[in-house]
Amino acid sequence: MLIVALVLAVIGLAALVTAVVTSNELIAWVCIAASVIGVVLLIVDALRERSRGDSDSETAAEDADEEYVEDYPDDTDDVPPEADTETAAVPTETVESDGTTVTEDDRNTH
Repeated sequence: MLIVALVLAVIGLAALVTAVVTSNELIAWVCIAASVIGVVLLIVDALRERSRGDSDSETAAEDADEEYVEDYPDDTDDVPPEADTETAAVPTETVESDGTTVTEDDRNTH
C-alpha cells in the first residue's frame, strides 16, 4: 500500500507540474485527486500498522507472563580457594643481621 501511495505522489507531482505549465484545469483536478487518494491510503496503512502493533504487544505481554528462568552452574565449585591469585598471600622474606634469608613461615615454626 505504501508503494501505491508513492506512485500516486509521483503522479500527483507530475500532474501538478503539467497543470502549472499548461494552465489546464482538468490536470490540476487529477493532481488533487491523486494527492487525496494517496493521503487516504497512508492513513489506512498507518491504522492497520497500529492495530497490528497492538495485537503484537498483547501477544508479547502474554508471553511475558510465563516466567523463564535459566539455571547457570556455579563456576566457583571447580576452583579451589588457594588458586585465587589476586588475594593469595605471598610469603615475605627477611634478611637477618647474619646474612641469612628467613621467610615468615620459617619464623612461625621456630
